[in-house]
Amino acid sequence: IAMVFQSYALYPHMTVAKNIAFPLKMAGEDQATIDRKVKDAARVLNLTNYLERRPGQLSGGQRQRVAIGRAIVRQPSAFLFDEPLSNLDAALRGTMRLEISELHHQLKTTMIYVTHDQVEAMTMADKIVV
Repeated sequence: IAMVFQSYALYPHMTVAKNIAFPLKMAGEDQATIDRKVKDAARVLNLTNYLERRPGQLSGGQRQRVAIGRAIVRQPSAFLFDEPLSNLDAALRGTMRLEISELHHQLKTTMIYVTHDQVEAMTMADKIVV
């Protein structure tokens, strides 16, 4: 299971690429595999142009996508999203809902999404559990 939280939990001293690569380095993956997976995740999340930036240079939505990228590279059998959009403004939340839904369709992976926002739940869910 890979988890994505409302507080992005990014390392401020690392670039976007290094933040995304971190779980792979900890797992002992070889550098070629790490580079390939980071580039693939960045492409899917539209982060390619930001790989050399640090989290402090990113918007809230970009930071959230970096956190999602860090989860994607692990290729988990399931994702747990715990209130991942609660720190974003309403307009960005709407955009990120669409992006996460599209990601779900691309990855074809189980995603458990925790939210208190009923609209968010209704617009994103295949199944809803209360």
